[in-house]
Amino acid sequence: MPSGANKRNQLDDILSDKVSVMETEEDLTQDPALLEEQEAQPGFCVECKDQAAIMFCENCNEPFCEVCFGMIHRTGKRAKHISKPYTAEKNDKNDADKMDEDDDTLVDKEDQSTKADMKASSTVNKNDFDIGKWMENRAKYIPLRLHMEERKLLRLLESALNVSEYTDHIDNESHTSKAKRIVSQIKELCAVLTGLVLACDYKRGQELFAERTFDENEEFFQRIFEIGRRHKIMNPEKMRSAYGKLMYMLSDSMIPEVQEMLGFSCVAPILTVYEFLKERRGLGVLREDIILLATREIIPEGKSRSQIQTEIRRKEKSIEQLSRKYQSKYLSADEIRHCLYSIGDNNAYLRENRDPCEKMIRYLEEYFHPKKPEEDYSLSIASGTQGHRLSHDHETQYIYVNQTLKLWREILNEMFMLWTLADQDMLSTSNPYRLSQTGQGLHRIQPCPAVSREMHRTLFKAQKKAGTWIGSSVIHLGDKNVPNALIFIDKYNQVSRILGPICLTLDKLDELTNHEGGKKFLERKFGGVNECRKAILADFFRGAFDGSGADNFYDAGSCIDGRLTSAWNWCSQIEQKPYFPVFLLTGFFGFDGGGWS
Repeated sequence: MPSGANKRNQLDDILSDKVSVMETEEDLTQDPALLEEQEAQPGFCVECKDQAAIMFCENCNEPFCEVCFGMIHRTGKRAKHISKPYTAEKNDKNDADKMDEDDDTLVDKEDQSTKADMKASSTVNKNDFDIGKWMENRAKYIPLRLHMEERKLLRLLESALNVSEYTDHIDNESHTSKAKRIVSQIKELCAVLTGLVLACDYKRGQELFAERTFDENEEFFQRIFEIGRRHKIMNPEKMRSAYGKLMYMLSDSMIPEVQEMLGFSCVAPILTVYEFLKERRGLGVLREDIILLATREIIPEGKSRSQIQTEIRRKEKSIEQLSRKYQSKYLSADEIRHCLYSIGDNNAYLRENRDPCEKMIRYLEEYFHPKKPEEDYSLSIASGTQGHRLSHDHETQYIYVNQTLKLWREILNEMFMLWTLADQDMLSTSNPYRLSQTGQGLHRIQPCPAVSREMHRTLFKAQKKAGTWIGSSVIHLGDKNVPNALIFIDKYNQVSRILGPICLTLDKLDELTNHEGGKKFLERKFGGVNECRKAILADFFRGAFDGSGADNFYDAGSCIDGRLTSAWNWCSQIEQKPYFPVFLLTGFFGFDGGGWS
């Protein structure tokens, strides 16, 4: 086996059939050091092991963080356990306090984000919270919008990924040993990297082939891959198949053996608005109250032309004011505008993805009483009838649907942060994956510690607000239901694709009455516009939240991810619904991003 110095950068050997790395064929997941469960350090939660303990259960005789204590002691006999504040030992107090501060920062950010709308459509009282601190916390997870030069590199990357068959070659059962898999990963990865350099700069590509080196192009590779990851977060509907190849390829590049062969890392942190401004000493931009006006999205619906023009002028004036005030030798006015437009892009994302959840909550509260069901519009369901897997009376189902929609809203409101954490989980060198048949094909099963921790915190916050919780609290992550963080992100990106078309149909029902034929159809078939709207909503709230859509109860049911599975199951049956013609009349094309006429 060649030495480390000789093994690096041997492009000719890598792309040939002479490569033979890894003398052992042991699976990474069989490493005893990886499988051994570590004990929590003094002062830390015994359950998650990475958060400071703040509560001590006298019955369990163990310390817990707030989230883990709430999840474990929420129901059953443990709900009666006696707890008291946990005080760490003196020598651990400083570390514990630091962890508490970090956790408090996240909790404060979450509580504040529920008070403030990024669209700044309402008046904000500064006494309620610190606008600057809230905006800084959000900016840490908002990617910077791409420049024109970066968009050229993005097109190059997308083209390379679209023709690549990386996952087909790597993620298959023919690789019976670790050694063969590593060799295939290196060959495929190097072929993609070489093609990218050659396509971008022919002369540079020729030099690469002549010198057989990759490390001199490290900055280029890191930049082009970071651009792809940043663009996808800002535009979830883009790179539907290419992004999966990109993330799996980068995940493989982080394997120590592959990284040693390449001689460099392909991964760089995602460039965010916060990091960009911090590097250029311009964080003061985020602390100005006027930034809410400068980054708001102008919504034209229900406004006159003069109102829209007034709002646009006010927004542009705010942008110019911030640009002039904070431009310096480190930060130009154009760069400040670019950062403000990036935050505005995040507001547009929230309106497109989070707001449908709020609309459906309003529809639920407007058309249905929580305790008094209206005849023909009851939300009660019974297991075994009409495909339902759960049995709920009207009141229970009302609460179940309401809680689910509010949980989805919280998740989508923090999706950029969850995406950043998913990126960390996918590209961690200490977080290996294994290939396994999940019942839905061969998948990479990989733990998601960062995403799991934040999801449990979000769920705990939702449960705390609700007071009572209907259904299971199980969050599937890193198992056969949700194999890895990439699948998790893709799963919750579907929420807006489900709710968006339904909301558009419901909103456009009034337009059908402008035509005599449409008005007669609604009255003859449903009894009117309101009756049609209630019929659609009642069927959706019953059929899309009934625990259906999987082969067994554990995979769907009332667990956190099963709620989304049953919603997708309802979508697959839309053509069989009696109100499907109404969807077509309002311009419905499909739930999977098909568009509207």
